[in-house]
Amino acid sequence: MVDSSKVCVVVGAQWGDEGKGKIVDALSKGFDVCARYNGGSNAGHTLWVGGKRFAFHLIPSGVLHPSTTGIIGNGVVLHIPTLLDELAALKAGGVNEVESRLRISTRAHIVFDMHMAADGAQEGTRTERIGTTHKGIGPCYSDKMSRGGVRVGDLLHWTTFEARFRALAAQYNTRYPGVAGAEYVERELTRYKGYVPVLTPMITDTVDFIHTALAAGKRILAEGANALLLDIDFGTYPFVTSSNPSTGGACTGLGLPPTKIDAVIGVVKCYTTRVGEGPFPTELARDSPVGSHLEKVGHEVGTTTGRPRRCGWLDLVLLRYSMRINGFTAINLTKLDVLTGINPIRVAVGYRLHGQDLGPAAFPGSLDDLREVEVVWREFPGWTVDLAKCRKLEDLPHEARDFVLMIQSEIGCPIHWVGVGADRDDIVYM
Repeated sequence: MVDSSKVCVVVGAQWGDEGKGKIVDALSKGFDVCARYNGGSNAGHTLWVGGKRFAFHLIPSGVLHPSTTGIIGNGVVLHIPTLLDELAALKAGGVNEVESRLRISTRAHIVFDMHMAADGAQEGTRTERIGTTHKGIGPCYSDKMSRGGVRVGDLLHWTTFEARFRALAAQYNTRYPGVAGAEYVERELTRYKGYVPVLTPMITDTVDFIHTALAAGKRILAEGANALLLDIDFGTYPFVTSSNPSTGGACTGLGLPPTKIDAVIGVVKCYTTRVGEGPFPTELARDSPVGSHLEKVGHEVGTTTGRPRRCGWLDLVLLRYSMRINGFTAINLTKLDVLTGINPIRVAVGYRLHGQDLGPAAFPGSLDDLREVEVVWREFPGWTVDLAKCRKLEDLPHEARDFVLMIQSEIGCPIHWVGVGADRDDIVYM
């Protein structure tokens, strides 16, 4: 299905950090376009290629393949200095001419430094901290929804850009005195005017570009940031991001009709992690033997924030819920190798609330209920064999093989790939 798909969407199935960048990189060589459809520089995808580390925050991971065009879609909020730093880092890493293969939507909204300052100020006044990355994502999306934001296409019409930026800065300086004063405004206008000649060749009507590509028989790989449980509608609200990382976000974030999507890959980590605050039913204490193992062996530190991730056991209720909303046609299971040496391995197979069994995919929308659920556990035998050289299902020790097949059965979706190491080639193909 994926091999023949025209439009394939890659979605994080849990709370993010599942390893989406690796499968996007692996698949991109077979796609003509790799398009990012939501989020901003709050997201991070890390890739290891030939022992070299690449960290992506805004640019689609697929650009490591020289034949792939990258798109930053209208659903993305873009901090331009971060984008330019990322382009410079790719060039320093030997990835050349990315600018000539990158298209930025005229409709994407711009994140300014004042958004970042406001993000931090808002977090400081909350009685219950969200754990925001302070990257200005929420304030920028708020401006978009209140129809006061500034879009990338405005840079091509400088008088319009300047007027809209000044109006937005005046609002921020009123709400957050000193954040966007006169000196800041003039400095930013000078800086952004300097960006115009650099960005102009990349600024594109990406809706037209994508549909023209489809009409010409080109293949599109859509890459989401964050994950389902951070979705503004379906996640653990308010401990969520400000966009829709779910499959539906690919439609609104790129201008794709749902009927064009013919494959959806859910990326599932073999355990669960999350960054930031909020309830986490299968969480393990950081100083517990398994919690410490997952954090250290899995290198569970945020690509963007540098914060240690909270780690816990795999949660099948969460995954079935994610499957319902996203409609996965295939699963990429990641980090199976990290579980090596853990015995037994625990998995959440159900929830009980006030003594009553909830449905197999009934993930509570109320955080009060989610905090009170009693997890129903099953245990599975672990393994000690190094998985790094495994490339097909039969290569895995039988305990690991049974574990993979159990997940496939429980989610109700075929697993096509299993990650067994950090490098781009460390994949079991099923």
